[in-house]
Amino acid sequence: MDTVWILLAAGAGCCIALQAAANGSLRTNLGDPRYATFFSICGTIMTVVVVMLVLRPSPPSAAAMRGAPWWNWIGGPLGALIVLAGAALAPKLGAAAFIAAVVAGQLICSLVLDHFGLMNLPQQDLTTGRIIGAAMVFAGVLLVKYW
Repeated sequence: MDTVWILLAAGAGCCIALQAAANGSLRTNLGDPRYATFFSICGTIMTVVVVMLVLRPSPPSAAAMRGAPWWNWIGGPLGALIVLAGAALAPKLGAAAFIAAVVAGQLICSLVLDHFGLMNLPQQDLTTGRIIGAAMVFAGVLLVKYW
């Protein structure tokens, strides 16, 4: 079953690369990454409204919402920053270098989150293999951009 989850995650990665390219092109056409971000997020809102109307999930309780830690609510603003970064940086770096750098940043942050078990993640030690893997990803960024 892990293979299925890995393939689904890889598919999500394809969506991120496509999103960065689309937003970068939109930025080029509109002339400003902020407008590309705005219109991209409008598309996200429209999509999620349709999904919610079709699926009609039960709303969470007020107690559940009040009980959520503050950092549970930062996904939206962080997502907006990712969209803005894609719109602003993909045209400058190219899709491959942008995504490679994003993945490298994700990996480093994820290693820290795992090592300390932050944000309700299971604690996973920082091992030599994980450090070497992260170094290889950074080497990949350099290879993708400069070789």
